[in-house]
Amino acid sequence: MPATLERTPMPLTARDLMDRLVGFPTVSRDSNLELIDFVEEYLSDLGVKSTRVPNEDGTKAALYAHVGPEVDGGVVLSGHTDVVPVDGQAWDTDPFKVTERDGRLYGRGTCDMKGFDALALSAVPLALERGIERPLQIALSYDEEVGCTGAPPMIDHMVSMGMPRADTVLVGEPSMMKIVTGHKGGIGYHMHFKGFEVHSSLAPTGVSAVMMAAKLINWANEVNDENAAKPISELAADFVPPYTTLHVGTISGGTAHNITAKDCRFGFDFRLVPGENIAAWQARFMAKVAALEAEMKAVRPEAGIDAQQYFHVPGLVPEDQGKAESLVRQLTGENASNVVSYGTEAGQFQERGYSAVICGPGDIAQAHQPNEFVSVDQFQQGEAFIARLVDMLAA
Repeated sequence: MPATLERTPMPLTARDLMDRLVGFPTVSRDSNLELIDFVEEYLSDLGVKSTRVPNEDGTKAALYAHVGPEVDGGVVLSGHTDVVPVDGQAWDTDPFKVTERDGRLYGRGTCDMKGFDALALSAVPLALERGIERPLQIALSYDEEVGCTGAPPMIDHMVSMGMPRADTVLVGEPSMMKIVTGHKGGIGYHMHFKGFEVHSSLAPTGVSAVMMAAKLINWANEVNDENAAKPISELAADFVPPYTTLHVGTISGGTAHNITAKDCRFGFDFRLVPGENIAAWQARFMAKVAALEAEMKAVRPEAGIDAQQYFHVPGLVPEDQGKAESLVRQLTGENASNVVSYGTEAGQFQERGYSAVICGPGDIAQAHQPNEFVSVDQFQQGEAFIARLVDMLAA
């Protein structure tokens, strides 16, 4: 075990657990292994075996565990362990220490989503004490914040290793403890336009990577206008905006104002409403890229475009009489359904045959912000939710 880990007397409250989890600076660019070590030890001390699913280079790992009888039909509490950076943000408190002030719990990840991770882990001793009849499973991923890339291998491992199959997944992203039954999907590409440098007075004999990239970006604007003008589908109607959007958030390229740019790099993302075919959008995008590349190569064969897909997040489709939605309605008393435009790991569970919804403490508006917080009231509502869930599993 890392020297920084100290064994903590059991049992730990949900608040104790959040304090510990926030204390691990698991920014996505860094390792999360110290946090995983802690969770593994915590579960082991409770007599619960957990399973790690490492990434390819062993610098990160997901972790899952099964509590209760070895039967199908349980409930998965799903969360991610990584957080976004605090670089350049003006924090009034130490972001990696939970600070309570004026009814709020400040710290990186308190809202998104170590607060829920703590609640999920606090359910384990409750479940053991009550002697649940239906299983409780914990699933903690990595790299959610950089494209939801850590959950799929974890879910596949859960299934392939023969762990009893749960039928319900509750993903605890911040939703103010309201039920979210749908969200948009996403695809992201790292784009590299490779031009050919000449003096700008001879621009037609070279290829400007920046100006060719601008053609693809302008195409994104045109497609957004096209999508906005289309009739709104029933599945898309509740989203804001109620259509698929294309977006470029950062761009870099060129060396001087009087030289055609040799390189241009940017990210190109899609946010797709449920019901639309991701493969069809991928094909349309790559056809546009191929057309622009042909235009570049017609001037200079050395020029070209490299498009590397770095994330693919399926949307969460509202289910007709879904088990997860029914369960959360019983636990919360909520009658309304909500959808969100951001992506989560819920769609990845649903894609693999699980019934899934989102329900967790905190407001998504606080996620990724300086002075991120979850209110004490929301966290306490989360504790009550977990207690009711365990009671239901024990009935």
